Amino acid sequence: MKWVASLLIVAAWEAAARRTRDVFFPPPSAIVSRMHELWFSGPHVLTTGATENLLPSLGRMAAGLALAALAGVGLGLALGRSVRTMAYLDPLLQFARAIPPPTLVPVFIVLMHLGSPMQIASIAAGAVWPILLNTADGARSVDPVQIATARVFRVGAAARLGRIILPSALPKIFAGLRLSLSLALILMVFSELLPGTANGIGFQLTDAQSRSDLPTVWSAIVLLGVLGYLLNTLLLVVQRRALRRHRRS
Repeated sequence: MKWVASLLIVAAWEAAARRTRDVFFPPPSAIVSRMHELWFSGPHVLTTGATENLLPSLGRMAAGLALAALAGVGLGLALGRSVRTMAYLDPLLQFARAIPPPTLVPVFIVLMHLGSPMQIASIAAGAVWPILLNTADGARSVDPVQIATARVFRVGAAARLGRIILPSALPKIFAGLRLSLSLALILMVFSELLPGTANGIGFQLTDAQSRSDLPTVWSAIVLLGVLGYLLNTLLLVVQRRALRRHRRS
């Protein structure tokens, strides 16, 4: 039932597009056909265009998000368990978080020049803040009775981190990861829209726009929406399984 509204909207779009024949708004069937032609009609499903543009984009996004997760969780746990350090650094962290992530891309271009390292660094720098701040908040919210009990029983710092602090912070960590996933997708596309980029979904989008190839433009937009939905769904599945094990423990 949850898909009924979406299917009705797509059907209305299809009917309106076929009736008006507006070149700027092709029907969904034409967009899907173009997507299949561009990326999913190869001998092994994926076409050359997919391996040259889709896979590099996903690789850069995955690398940037992985770096953001490692840095965000590590620093977040450390800051969350140090009240004094967090009090000193909180204004600076809030200031850095408020900076729109795309504005940092020109800085990384100056420092690293165009290329995959610059794109990965810009994705990581923009996506790290939701993970870091949510992890710090989760680490601060650990039940102090559990920490005190662990100290009484002489549980080491590493064991406390792995058995008490990290599991307690997991819900907040996953909340930060979901926010960072959306940011990583946005920054991946933005970094590929820049002149001089050689491949990627963003590159294919701007190339199609420059040639007034509107079906390809719409195909890239729809593909990005589908990727965002699928990646968010995958993360939700991982979150449910991880938190289910956490609740059982």
